[in-house]
Amino acid sequence: MSIPHVQAFFDPATSTFSYVVHQSGNPQCAIIDPVLDYDAASAQTSTHSAQALVDYLQQHQLELQWILETHAHADHLSAAAWLQEHVGGHIAIGAAISQVQRTFKDIYHLGDQQPTDGSPFDVLWHDGDQFHIGDLLVSVLHVPGHTPADLAYHVHGLGVFVGDTLFLPDVGTARCDFPGGCAAQLYDSMQRLLHFPDDTVLFMCHDYPPPEREPHYFCTVADQKAHNIHLKNQTSQAQFIQLRQQRDATLGLPRLMLPALQINIQAGHLPQAESNHVSYLKIPLNYFHTPTKG
Repeated sequence: MSIPHVQAFFDPATSTFSYVVHQSGNPQCAIIDPVLDYDAASAQTSTHSAQALVDYLQQHQLELQWILETHAHADHLSAAAWLQEHVGGHIAIGAAISQVQRTFKDIYHLGDQQPTDGSPFDVLWHDGDQFHIGDLLVSVLHVPGHTPADLAYHVHGLGVFVGDTLFLPDVGTARCDFPGGCAAQLYDSMQRLLHFPDDTVLFMCHDYPPPEREPHYFCTVADQKAHNIHLKNQTSQAQFIQLRQQRDATLGLPRLMLPALQINIQAGHLPQAESNHVSYLKIPLNYFHTPTKG
Protein backbone atom coordinates (compact mmCIF):
# COMPACT_ATOMS: atom_id res chain seq x y z
CA MET A 1 0.00 0.00 0.00
CA SER A 2 1.31 3.44 -0.98
CA ILE A 3 1.69 5.67 2.09
CA PRO A 4 1.68 9.49 1.76
CA HIS A 5 4.52 11.38 3.42
CA VAL A 6 5.05 15.04 4.24
CA GLN A 7 8.31 16.63 5.34
CA ALA A 8 8.17 20.16 6.78
CA PHE A 9 11.02 22.68 6.59
CA PHE A 10 10.90 25.80 8.78
CA ASP A 11 12.55 29.10 7.88
CA PRO A 12 12.89 31.03 11.16
CA ALA A 13 13.75 34.30 9.39
CA THR A 14 10.26 34.49 7.85
CA SER A 15 8.40 31.99 10.07
CA THR A 16 7.51 30.03 6.93
CA PHE A 17 6.93 26.31 6.51
CA SER A 18 7.79 24.72 3.18
CA TYR A 19 6.82 21.12 2.45
CA VAL A 20 7.84 18.14 0.38
CA VAL A 21 4.91 15.80 -0.32
CA HIS A 22 5.46 12.32 -1.74
CA GLN A 23 4.48 8.71 -1.23
CA SER A 24 6.18 5.40 -0.71
CA GLY A 25 6.93 3.51 -3.89
CA ASN A 26 6.65 6.53 -6.21
CA PRO A 27 9.49 8.99 -6.82
CA GLN A 28 7.30 11.88 -7.96
CA CYS A 29 6.81 14.67 -5.42
CA ALA A 30 5.69 18.24 -4.88
CA ILE A 31 7.24 21.15 -3.05
CA ILE A 32 4.82 23.63 -1.48
CA ASP A 33 5.74 27.29 -0.76
CA PRO A 34 9.56 27.21 -1.12
CA VAL A 35 11.58 30.08 0.35
CA LEU A 36 14.38 32.03 -1.34
CA ASP A 37 16.50 33.56 1.42
CA TYR A 38 16.86 37.33 1.26
CA ASP A 39 18.89 39.71 3.39
CA ALA A 40 17.16 43.08 3.19
CA ALA A 41 20.12 45.07 4.50
CA SER A 42 22.46 43.91 1.74
CA ALA A 43 19.85 43.00 -0.91
CA GLN A 44 21.49 39.58 -1.16
CA THR A 45 19.58 36.45 -2.13
CA SER A 46 20.80 33.00 -1.16
CA THR A 47 19.53 29.46 -1.54
CA HIS A 48 20.23 27.81 1.82
CA SER A 49 16.55 27.06 2.46
CA ALA A 50 15.89 25.91 -1.09
CA GLN A 51 19.00 23.73 -1.10
CA ALA A 52 17.70 21.89 1.97
CA LEU A 53 14.66 20.91 -0.12
CA VAL A 54 16.88 19.73 -2.96
CA ASP A 55 19.03 17.73 -0.55
CA TYR A 56 15.92 15.97 0.75
CA LEU A 57 14.83 15.12 -2.79
CA GLN A 58 18.24 13.70 -3.58
CA GLN A 59 18.48 11.72 -0.34
CA HIS A 60 15.12 10.08 -1.01
CA GLN A 61 15.63 9.74 -4.78
CA LEU A 62 12.61 11.89 -5.56
CA GLU A 63 11.65 13.58 -8.81
CA LEU A 64 10.12 17.05 -8.57
CA GLN A 65 6.78 17.05 -10.37
CA TRP A 66 5.16 20.19 -8.93
CA ILE A 67 6.20 23.45 -7.28
CA LEU A 68 2.96 24.61 -5.67
CA GLU A 69 2.37 28.13 -4.39
CA THR A 70 -0.59 28.75 -2.09
CA HIS A 71 -0.50 32.47 -3.06
CA ALA A 72 1.85 35.33 -3.90
CA HIS A 73 3.53 35.73 -0.53
CA ALA A 74 4.24 39.10 1.06
CA ASP A 75 6.59 37.80 3.76
CA HIS A 76 9.19 35.84 1.82
CA LEU A 77 10.63 35.53 -1.65
CA SER A 78 9.73 32.41 -3.61
CA ALA A 79 12.42 29.94 -4.64
CA ALA A 80 10.16 28.41 -7.31
CA ALA A 81 12.16 29.64 -10.31
CA TRP A 82 15.49 28.56 -8.80
CA LEU A 83 14.13 25.11 -7.98
CA GLN A 84 12.69 24.67 -11.45
CA GLU A 85 16.02 25.63 -13.00
CA HIS A 86 17.91 23.13 -10.86
CA VAL A 87 15.55 20.17 -10.41
CA GLY A 88 12.60 20.75 -12.77
CA GLY A 89 8.90 20.68 -11.97
CA HIS A 90 5.89 22.75 -13.04
CA ILE A 91 5.22 25.97 -11.10
CA ALA A 92 1.51 26.32 -10.23
CA ILE A 93 -0.65 28.90 -8.47
CA GLY A 94 -4.29 30.04 -8.41
CA ALA A 95 -5.71 31.57 -11.58
CA ALA A 96 -6.59 34.76 -9.68
CA ILE A 97 -2.86 35.57 -9.66
CA SER A 98 -3.65 37.58 -12.79
CA GLN A 99 -5.66 39.99 -10.60
CA VAL A 100 -2.73 40.27 -8.19
CA GLN A 101 -0.37 40.88 -11.10
CA ARG A 102 -2.57 43.70 -12.41
CA THR A 103 -2.73 45.33 -8.99
CA PHE A 104 1.00 45.26 -8.34
CA LYS A 105 1.92 46.11 -11.91
CA ASP A 106 0.32 49.48 -11.19
CA ILE A 107 1.77 49.80 -7.69
CA TYR A 108 5.32 49.15 -8.95
CA HIS A 109 4.66 50.99 -12.25
CA LEU A 110 6.18 48.06 -14.13
CA GLY A 111 4.72 48.77 -17.54
CA ASP A 112 4.56 46.16 -20.28
CA GLN A 113 7.37 44.11 -18.75
CA GLN A 114 4.89 42.71 -16.20
CA PRO A 115 2.49 40.05 -17.55
CA THR A 116 -1.08 40.10 -16.27
CA ASP A 117 -2.21 36.78 -17.77
CA GLY A 118 -0.72 34.53 -15.08
CA SER A 119 2.56 33.92 -16.88
CA PRO A 120 5.33 32.97 -16.18
CA PHE A 121 3.55 30.41 -13.96
CA ASP A 122 3.20 27.12 -15.80
CA VAL A 123 -0.22 26.08 -14.43
CA LEU A 124 -3.10 28.21 -13.11
CA TRP A 125 -5.55 26.34 -10.88
CA HIS A 126 -9.27 27.03 -10.53
CA ASP A 127 -11.50 26.02 -7.66
CA GLY A 128 -12.42 22.35 -7.95
CA ASP A 129 -9.49 21.39 -10.16
CA GLN A 130 -7.85 18.07 -9.40
CA PHE A 131 -4.38 16.74 -10.19
CA HIS A 132 -1.97 14.10 -8.91
CA ILE A 133 1.34 14.08 -7.06
CA GLY A 134 2.47 10.69 -8.24
CA ASP A 135 -0.60 8.62 -7.39
CA LEU A 136 -1.86 11.02 -4.69
CA LEU A 137 -5.06 12.83 -5.65
CA VAL A 138 -5.07 16.57 -4.91
CA SER A 139 -8.14 18.81 -4.94
CA VAL A 140 -7.78 22.57 -5.32
CA LEU A 141 -9.79 24.96 -3.14
CA HIS A 142 -9.93 28.67 -3.90
CA VAL A 143 -9.89 30.34 -0.48
CA PRO A 144 -9.65 34.11 -1.04
CA GLY A 145 -9.62 36.74 1.67
CA HIS A 146 -5.98 37.15 2.64
CA THR A 147 -5.34 37.78 -1.06
CA PRO A 148 -7.61 37.21 -4.07
CA ALA A 149 -5.51 34.28 -5.29
CA ASP A 150 -5.14 32.15 -2.16
CA LEU A 151 -5.46 28.39 -2.60
CA ALA A 152 -5.59 25.41 -0.29
CA TYR A 153 -4.41 22.00 -1.51
CA HIS A 154 -6.31 18.97 -0.23
CA VAL A 155 -3.98 15.99 -0.60
CA HIS A 156 -6.36 13.07 -0.16
CA GLY A 157 -5.27 10.71 2.57
CA LEU A 158 -2.88 13.28 4.04
CA GLY A 159 -4.54 16.61 4.81
CA VAL A 160 -5.04 20.18 3.62
CA PHE A 161 -2.25 22.72 3.04
CA VAL A 162 -4.09 25.91 3.97
CA GLY A 163 -1.59 28.62 3.04
CA ASP A 164 -2.32 31.85 4.93
CA THR A 165 -6.03 31.17 5.36
CA LEU A 166 -5.66 29.88 8.94
CA PHE A 167 -2.89 30.00 11.51
CA LEU A 168 -2.55 27.74 14.52
CA PRO A 169 -5.40 28.22 17.02
CA ASP A 170 -3.40 30.30 19.52
CA VAL A 171 -2.32 32.67 16.71
CA GLY A 172 -5.63 33.03 14.89
CA THR A 173 -6.08 34.13 11.31
CA ALA A 174 -4.33 35.98 8.51
CA ARG A 175 -4.58 39.69 7.83
CA CYS A 176 -6.89 40.97 5.09
CA ASP A 177 -5.68 44.52 4.47
CA PHE A 178 -3.39 43.86 1.50
CA PRO A 179 -4.69 45.11 -1.88
CA GLY A 180 -7.57 42.82 -2.85
CA GLY A 181 -7.94 41.36 0.64
CA CYS A 182 -11.38 40.94 2.19
CA ALA A 183 -12.28 39.86 5.73
CA ALA A 184 -15.74 38.64 4.67
CA GLN A 185 -14.18 36.40 2.03
CA LEU A 186 -11.62 35.10 4.50
CA TYR A 187 -14.38 34.18 6.94
CA ASP A 188 -16.19 32.22 4.25
CA SER A 189 -12.96 30.53 3.17
CA MET A 190 -12.18 29.46 6.73
CA GLN A 191 -15.68 28.09 7.20
CA ARG A 192 -15.16 26.03 4.07
CA LEU A 193 -12.02 24.49 5.56
CA LEU A 194 -13.75 23.87 8.88
CA HIS A 195 -16.41 21.81 7.12
CA PHE A 196 -13.86 19.04 6.59
CA PRO A 197 -14.13 16.15 9.08
CA ASP A 198 -12.83 17.01 12.55
CA ASP A 199 -9.81 14.70 12.26
CA THR A 200 -8.60 16.32 9.01
CA VAL A 201 -5.02 17.53 9.37
CA LEU A 202 -4.39 21.16 8.42
CA PHE A 203 -0.83 22.08 7.43
CA MET A 204 0.16 25.69 8.15
CA CYS A 205 2.21 28.00 5.94
CA HIS A 206 3.41 30.02 8.93
CA ASP A 207 3.62 29.94 12.68
CA TYR A 208 4.21 32.92 14.95
CA PRO A 209 4.25 31.13 18.31
CA PRO A 210 3.94 32.73 21.71
CA PRO A 211 7.10 32.51 23.83
CA GLU A 212 5.99 29.39 25.68
CA ARG A 213 6.07 27.04 22.70
CA GLU A 214 8.16 26.08 19.65
CA PRO A 215 6.93 26.54 16.06
CA HIS A 216 4.51 23.84 14.99
CA TYR A 217 3.26 23.06 11.51
CA PHE A 218 -0.08 21.28 11.81
CA CYS A 219 -3.30 20.90 13.76
CA THR A 220 -6.73 19.41 13.09
CA VAL A 221 -10.07 20.87 12.12
CA ALA A 222 -11.30 19.99 15.61
CA ASP A 223 -8.43 21.99 17.13
CA GLN A 224 -9.42 25.03 15.10
CA LYS A 225 -13.10 24.77 15.95
CA ALA A 226 -12.43 24.48 19.66
CA HIS A 227 -9.52 26.83 20.20
CA ASN A 228 -8.91 29.35 17.39
CA ILE A 229 -8.77 32.70 19.18
CA HIS A 230 -10.56 34.47 16.32
CA LEU A 231 -13.22 31.85 15.62
CA LYS A 232 -14.17 29.96 18.77
CA ASN A 233 -17.57 30.38 20.42
CA GLN A 234 -19.25 30.41 17.00
CA THR A 235 -17.95 33.82 15.95
CA SER A 236 -20.29 35.35 13.36
CA GLN A 237 -19.07 36.82 10.09
CA ALA A 238 -19.88 40.34 11.29
CA GLN A 239 -17.95 39.80 14.53
CA PHE A 240 -14.97 38.41 12.63
CA ILE A 241 -14.93 41.30 10.17
CA GLN A 242 -14.89 43.82 13.03
CA LEU A 243 -12.16 41.90 14.88
CA ARG A 244 -10.03 41.45 11.78
CA GLN A 245 -10.31 45.04 10.59
CA GLN A 246 -9.47 46.42 14.04
CA ARG A 247 -6.46 44.12 14.24
CA ASP A 248 -5.27 44.91 10.71
CA ALA A 249 -5.41 48.66 11.39
CA THR A 250 -2.57 48.21 13.91
CA LEU A 251 -0.25 46.25 11.60
CA GLY A 252 2.65 47.61 9.61
CA LEU A 253 3.78 46.14 6.30
CA PRO A 254 5.60 42.81 6.41
CA ARG A 255 9.34 43.43 6.43
CA LEU A 256 9.95 41.85 3.03
CA MET A 257 6.67 42.71 1.31
CA LEU A 258 8.00 45.25 -1.18
CA PRO A 259 10.84 43.12 -2.54
CA ALA A 260 8.91 39.87 -2.20
CA LEU A 261 5.79 40.67 -4.19
CA GLN A 262 7.68 42.11 -7.13
CA ILE A 263 9.42 38.75 -7.46
CA ASN A 264 6.60 36.46 -6.39
CA ILE A 265 4.12 37.69 -9.03
CA GLN A 266 6.84 36.57 -11.48
CA ALA A 267 6.87 32.97 -10.16
CA GLY A 268 10.09 33.66 -8.27
CA HIS A 269 12.03 35.04 -11.25
CA LEU A 270 14.34 37.92 -10.40
CA PRO A 271 14.04 41.06 -12.54
CA GLN A 272 15.92 40.80 -15.81
CA ALA A 273 19.52 41.91 -15.40
CA GLU A 274 20.41 45.23 -16.95
CA SER A 275 23.40 46.01 -19.17
CA ASN A 276 25.75 45.89 -16.18
CA HIS A 277 24.53 42.32 -15.38
CA VAL A 278 22.82 43.46 -12.17
CA SER A 279 19.11 43.00 -11.37
CA TYR A 280 17.22 45.86 -9.74
CA LEU A 281 14.04 46.06 -7.68
CA LYS A 282 11.63 48.99 -7.74
CA ILE A 283 10.35 50.28 -4.39
CA PRO A 284 7.30 52.60 -4.33
CA LEU A 285 8.21 55.41 -1.94
CA ASN A 286 5.49 56.77 0.35
CA TYR A 287 2.81 54.60 -1.30
CA PHE A 288 1.80 52.52 1.70
CA HIS A 289 0.86 54.12 5.00
CA THR A 290 1.89 52.57 8.29
CA PRO A 291 -0.16 52.85 11.48
CA THR A 292 0.40 55.99 13.53
CA LYS A 293 1.63 55.21 17.01
CA GLY A 294 -0.04 57.28 19.69
